[in-house]
Amino acid sequence: MTHRYREIAFTDAVKAVQEELGSAAMNAEQASRGAEYDRLGEAEVVFLSGRDSFYLASLSETGWPYVQHRGGPKGFVRVLDEATIGWAEFAGNRQYVTTGNLRGSDRVSLFFM
Repeated sequence: MTHRYREIAFTDAVKAVQEELGSAAMNAEQASRGAEYDRLGEAEVVFLSGRDSFYLASLSETGWPYVQHRGGPKGFVRVLDEATIGWAEFAGNRQYVTTGNLRGSDRVSLFFM
């Protein structure tokens, strides 16, 4: 897990559970081996450029996440630089839920398989 993702995911509540269930030391040791600043390397570029779909999660004003599939031909996802991913946007169902959510909060999570 990357350094920045740990900062986001490992909240105080998560760390308390890790302590209770005995994984805190392991997670702290793994975190100490990670780079302070995360950048996309060659392995990530190859992986991402080979995807033909991914999931995009945004956060609504109600506090609930909204997860939407994004798909296209292989290569529609591009790594623009070591910290930026872009993709071709195709016409969808015209509900604009993700677009509306992004106007309220610019936080998203991208899930590539």
